[in-house]
Amino acid sequence: MKTALICGISGQDGSYLAQLLLEKGYRVAGTSRDVQMGSFSGLTRLGIRDRVELESMTLTDFRSVIQTLSKIRPDEVYSLAGQSSVGLSFAQPVETLESITIGTLNLLEAIRFMGVPIRLYHAASSECFGDIGDTPATEETPFRPRSPYAVAKAAAFWEVSNYREAYSLFACSGILFNHESPLRPDRFVTSKIVAATCRIAGGSRETLTLGNLSVQRDWGWAPEYVDAMWRMLQQSEPDDYVIATGVSHPLHSFMESVFECLGLNWREHVKIDESLFRPTDLTVSRALPAKAEKKLGWKAQTQMADVARKMVAARMELKQ
Repeated sequence: MKTALICGISGQDGSYLAQLLLEKGYRVAGTSRDVQMGSFSGLTRLGIRDRVELESMTLTDFRSVIQTLSKIRPDEVYSLAGQSSVGLSFAQPVETLESITIGTLNLLEAIRFMGVPIRLYHAASSECFGDIGDTPATEETPFRPRSPYAVAKAAAFWEVSNYREAYSLFACSGILFNHESPLRPDRFVTSKIVAATCRIAGGSRETLTLGNLSVQRDWGWAPEYVDAMWRMLQQSEPDDYVIATGVSHPLHSFMESVFECLGLNWREHVKIDESLFRPTDLTVSRALPAKAEKKLGWKAQTQMADVARKMVAARMELKQ
């Protein structure tokens, strides 16, 4: 039986990854800053909380990291923790940079120090590429980050690359484009749209306030993306991969799909607030995930409209 340690197990990806690994027969342990205070609602919603070992660990504290690794003795470590909101990173740049860059470095250094064959997955981000226009991003596309979050993720990516080359660690970065699910917190725009639209369909007279509707993103289905993470650590050699559907849509298309699911006209319920526009934002985010399909045998099965439909169905089911 393999043992996996998921750093940041309380989030969307951590919860779905734990479910996947349990199905594959893994012993699964997960960390949070304070297990006693964590809600772990995602694990609870998936019905797996009592099947996961939970440990308190602070990624920015090297002693905490090495103690946890020594206790769990994992075969695989999935680094998914750290501040995860692009918008929030403008308000909290220091916490964002520290949680992502120092946290990743502590994991790498602890694995190197222990000298055991632990395989590491690091969650990079499509935000690292910056605004590249209509040119699809590949693993060879240069990074031009445009937010504190993207800067931190880019730095962590190069930390992983450096330790892989300098110390022969089995360390991979998954450069994931947007991936959504019913477990997304409502501070993410996709869940914000779904939650408000479902309330409106239920009789609420509220108005949904949004920022820039013209930004284009590649939206996939999160449960499929955690499978790509696992596949990276099963390869004979470590490498980095772009994970995406390969198709981008403007935000207004996602919003329209959500409203259409509930038979509503979005124009009657939405207003634009320019104060929600970010200081710098990506106009278009586009990907070419050919390497993942060729080497990992992974290809996204769920497109944007289906993601919207599934999120609406799950939200409406919760209201029953």
